[in-house]
Amino acid sequence: MQERSKAIWIALWSITLLFTALYLWFTLFPGAVKPEAIQLFGLEEVRQGRAYSKGIRLSYILNFILQIILLTVLLLTRLGDRLALACERWAKGRRWLIYLAFYFLIWVLLAFASLPFTFFSGFYWQKLWGFSTQSLGSWWVDYGKQGLLDLALGAIGVSLLFQAFRLWPRIWWLICAVLFSLWLILQSLLWPVIVAPMFNKFEPIVDTQLTTMIDELAEKAGLPIDKMLVMDASTKTTKANAYFTGVGETKRIVLYDNLIRQYSLAEIKAVIAHEMAHWQKGHILRGLLLGSLGSFLVWGGAHLLLRREILRSRIKPLVWVTLLLYITLINFVSLPLQNAVSRQMEIEADQTAVILTEDPESAVKLQMGLALKNRSDLSPPAFIEWFSYTHPSVLNRIEKILEVSKQ
Repeated sequence: MQERSKAIWIALWSITLLFTALYLWFTLFPGAVKPEAIQLFGLEEVRQGRAYSKGIRLSYILNFILQIILLTVLLLTRLGDRLALACERWAKGRRWLIYLAFYFLIWVLLAFASLPFTFFSGFYWQKLWGFSTQSLGSWWVDYGKQGLLDLALGAIGVSLLFQAFRLWPRIWWLICAVLFSLWLILQSLLWPVIVAPMFNKFEPIVDTQLTTMIDELAEKAGLPIDKMLVMDASTKTTKANAYFTGVGETKRIVLYDNLIRQYSLAEIKAVIAHEMAHWQKGHILRGLLLGSLGSFLVWGGAHLLLRREILRSRIKPLVWVTLLLYITLINFVSLPLQNAVSRQMEIEADQTAVILTEDPESAVKLQMGLALKNRSDLSPPAFIEWFSYTHPSVLNRIEKILEVSKQ
């Protein structure tokens, strides 16, 4: 078992180092621009998109590197043991309190380390490029809300995890996989009605032109539309977007108010048709099923790594750091697979939307407008797109849209 654990760690670290090096290289040296990007958008727009994306990418990868360095230091030096010992002294032997206190210390350490990167990419860089409409105070309020939410949910998760260790030392990973799968469903149900309203206001669309158009599209698509909402995105950003969220009774399509104000009715129709296509094709359900399958694989790997530790009569708090490092690395190395699935769903939604609207010109115009408005990288390096893009790059989206129009 020890040899198997070592093989897993070697594989994870090898792929992580390779992907990190490639991501850094192509962020710093993105290579030649595709000629079609210059022809379609212009050289200056391409340069600006690359400059904006470079800052975001550097912030992301440097934050990731720092996180895994900190977790590794906690495991390979006496620092982790000292923090655990301090928690034991403070909790006076109460095991559940020791685990929670240790979790809290690690959470604060990682949050403090990532704060400069979060602030840079989430506020400073957005202000510099003219995207953020938030005040500094408003940004800190949102940051605090998100932090407290993450902290509370994490504490519940850690409590259940160590309880599973204690009660089911041999099948704990199966219990965790089942609970995580249930959490994915619960999160999809509750996020639109509990979490999202903590950060933005949502109101029903009242524009009669829009509602009539939505009803016509819904009838054509054969979909019952319960909720079409507009979000006050303009209070925080100038970017335009839309998304489909929720399952069951909480399903809804949400449009940014920026999108409604700044884009033509035909382009908005293309957006709504795209979100309806996600619904029609069952992408949310498919994502939940794939996420559940992935969770069993991830927790199974964790079982192989932690088996000896869990079978001990006294489980060390440092097990949490080992698990956290493993999950951080496995999530990183599996990004290409996760994102390939996401990109395929987006292509399917784009093409289905064009069939619904019978208006490929507006769909292309929309993609071009959003790419310019949001300062997208108009010619990203192939590796960056393959590794980290949840949506296809704008040139690839346009190509797939035009494929449908030629059929």
